[in-house]
Amino acid sequence: MSVPILKQADVLIASIQVAQTDEELLALRDRLTGQVGEVRARGVIIDVSALDVMDSFATRTLRSIAYSSRLRGAHTVVVGISPEVAFAMVQLGLELGAVSTALDLDDAIAQLDAHRKERAPT
Repeated sequence: MSVPILKQADVLIASIQVAQTDEELLALRDRLTGQVGEVRARGVIIDVSALDVMDSFATRTLRSIAYSSRLRGAHTVVVGISPEVAFAMVQLGLELGAVSTALDLDDAIAQLDAHRKERAPT
């Protein structure tokens, strides 16, 4: 199932509502990376709060989205990792690396605003 990508100001928001196949995750990666340039996005938020599991492929793909978006000028924040998913990821040794995370959409937007201010020319 295709993940909708919404644009709010200069931020793209993708809300993953159901578990995705590997092919669907790769399609999301390609769409998000392409849209960052098309709409000149400065931020990407990926909401995973509806997921009850994240496997190693999903974790690597989220990391890939964040790194690719960063190379195109957008900071990525993953939001909504449930306590159960976080615990399972730790137990399995899965890491998002340097990818920013937030509890919810409000925290993600605050992180993106802070990131913008840090990078603003003085």
